[in-house]
Amino acid sequence: MSDTLSTTKTPSPAPPPSAEPSSRSLAIARLRDLALVPAIIAVAIVGSIVNPVFLSSDNIINVLQSMSEIAILVLAQTIVLITGKMDLSLESTFGLAPGIAAWLIVDPALTRGLGLGVLPDGWAIPVVLLVGALVGAFNGLLIVRFGLNGFIVTLGMLIILRGLLTGISGGQTFFALPESMTYLGSTSWFGVPASIWVSLLLFAAGVVVLGHTRAGRALYAIGGNTDAARAAGIRTDRVLWIALIVASVLAALAGLLISGRLAAVPSAQGSGAIFQVFAAAVIGGVSLNGGRGSVFGAFTGVLLLFMIINVLTLAGVPAQWTNFLNGAVILVALVVSRITGGKAQT
Repeated sequence: MSDTLSTTKTPSPAPPPSAEPSSRSLAIARLRDLALVPAIIAVAIVGSIVNPVFLSSDNIINVLQSMSEIAILVLAQTIVLITGKMDLSLESTFGLAPGIAAWLIVDPALTRGLGLGVLPDGWAIPVVLLVGALVGAFNGLLIVRFGLNGFIVTLGMLIILRGLLTGISGGQTFFALPESMTYLGSTSWFGVPASIWVSLLLFAAGVVVLGHTRAGRALYAIGGNTDAARAAGIRTDRVLWIALIVASVLAALAGLLISGRLAAVPSAQGSGAIFQVFAAAVIGGVSLNGGRGSVFGAFTGVLLLFMIINVLTLAGVPAQWTNFLNGAVILVALVVSRITGGKAQT
């Protein structure tokens, strides 16, 4: 017995995993973020050949401004996609949030010049952001608390919110908006439209938060493996709920920007925008499976998409082909992602 005990050895702990694979993965991830840069350069060259106006400062600002609101929607969707979920209702929040603000401040009677709003003008931005937060919180209640399928929940919310906007507007357009609703979308800072600055600042903040903070790492961990993230001490439900609220608030802000640029809130504002949002996110390398993608990659995706649209416009291609382009881009990006990532989309 003593011989047996003396010869029994306690297994030595396994050596820590080498840091080399993680360093290699990090390098690959950084290269993937830059994957669209050559394509952006190629489109710029083609655009300059198609029409020399393409590289003019006015046209570049026009492209950046036209994409700024959708870019913020892409940022919002990216945050949700990284967690392994998706939010289809963002396009309706994009229209409903400024629509409710217009309804409460200018009233539908303003379309006849009466201006009988129930709230003062200064409430515009708080109301818009509050509506976005409430939509995100309700989505979180159904998805996180009740465990319902996120795709079905947000699809239902897309329809509900779209119907609500149509109902409060009577299918008409809110116009003659107060300055509090038009300022960010119509003013310029340092000679550049404010909406561009807002979009760039939000993306810069997204790069920092998702790439260099504990909250950002939690989002990736949840998208990669929710059970493992929970076992690691991450409060997955709370993080996911906050992500849905932040995404909806960003969608509401984007809606405010485009309403300010148009000086109106159409009853169909945002309709179909989700197609461009998913196209930009997917070609930017954001995985529909969660846990992979970056804010910078999403930005290059939306930039490339709008550059292509602008080139087609300058070439005289009818705008009706835009939806075809968005769908084709999504399918091609999925195929490329499958080939390069080696993991099937589900």
